[in-house]
Amino acid sequence: MAKTPSDKWRDTVGKYKIQCQQILKLSNNIRYSGVINSYGRTLTGTIKPNLKPLLNPEEVKNEFFIVSTLISMRQVNDSSVGKLDSVILKHSKVNIVILHKKDITFYISINSKEKHLEPIISKIKKII
Repeated sequence: MAKTPSDKWRDTVGKYKIQCQQILKLSNNIRYSGVINSYGRTLTGTIKPNLKPLLNPEEVKNEFFIVSTLISMRQVNDSSVGKLDSVILKHSKVNIVILHKKDITFYISINSKEKHLEPIISKIKKII
């Protein structure tokens, strides 16, 4: 029996969910791992158990919209400056790592006390 588009979508989102869970296991300093689409809508996301989110739902919605807009606008320059590899936003409480692949964006929040982001980013790239 052939899979319906709904079945294929459910399988794809399920794959992203598993990847987000694998990313969380990479370091105790990873707070959140999620996937958003090109419109800033959350497809799936997992926060580390027993952690309080830093953003309220409205702030999350705005944050993801900003990130999706940034990614969309950067894609225009791919031919000039090359394909975007990653974005790191450093805040006093957390570092945000953004990785774009095809039409989706992985958004990972890491405690700012984690000083060595490159090894974690490398491991994340292997998962996605």
